[in-house]
Amino acid sequence: EGRQIPLLHLEFPEELQRLTANLRTVDLSGNKIEVLPGSVGNFLQLKSLTLNSNKLTGLPEEIGKLKKLETLSLNGNRIQQLPPAVGQLKALKTLNLAGNLFTEFPVGLGTLRHLDLLDLSRNRIQNVPAEVSELQTIEINLNQNQISVLSAEVSRCPRLKVLRLEENCLELSSIPDSILTDSQVSLFSVEGNLFEVKRLRELEGYEKVRLLLLFISYKFYLFQINIKSKYYSY
Repeated sequence: EGRQIPLLHLEFPEELQRLTANLRTVDLSGNKIEVLPGSVGNFLQLKSLTLNSNKLTGLPEEIGKLKKLETLSLNGNRIQQLPPAVGQLKALKTLNLAGNLFTEFPVGLGTLRHLDLLDLSRNRIQNVPAEVSELQTIEINLNQNQISVLSAEVSRCPRLKVLRLEENCLELSSIPDSILTDSQVSLFSVEGNLFEVKRLRELEGYEKVRLLLLFISYKFYLFQINIKSKYYSY
């Protein structure tokens, strides 16, 4: 299965190349890797690749050779865009891109038919474009971006159940009615934007769908977690 590499790495470890035939899981989080080499495409059996908290600025086209990859986690890097080859990862279920430098919503991911989660939180995205309708994912996390424009096409995502847009720059007028009237979304989280969440009741279709609206502040949420932690520690 996985092989833990204990040393701090400045580049992708060459010693892993001897394991390309059998390796299923690679986790090289918390290093200082700046470049993911094209040889990563040789890990044909890889199901999970985690490179959180490195210094990556991009991905090689060879990433598209990983036809069995189910989880790609790249949180906390310096990535600004994805290569088209990511759209070839047909088995991908989870794509974590939180805490990077995206200023535009990545397109070309509509071919990922098994995608369950696309996490783009903590980036610098300002606009959710019409191309979002191509996505097959169940959840999109866009918390803590700079989004002020949300395309009505998001309501056409066929499998989308959870849409997180907390702490952005949305006005109430920026919320398309179609998200409430014509979409599959059942959890729509918009706390921390430029309007009070309770004003969503003003939108057409509010009563037609089940919304889980996050009125509770983060401090209270953390308080609850703290109480649970104490409870389970006994």
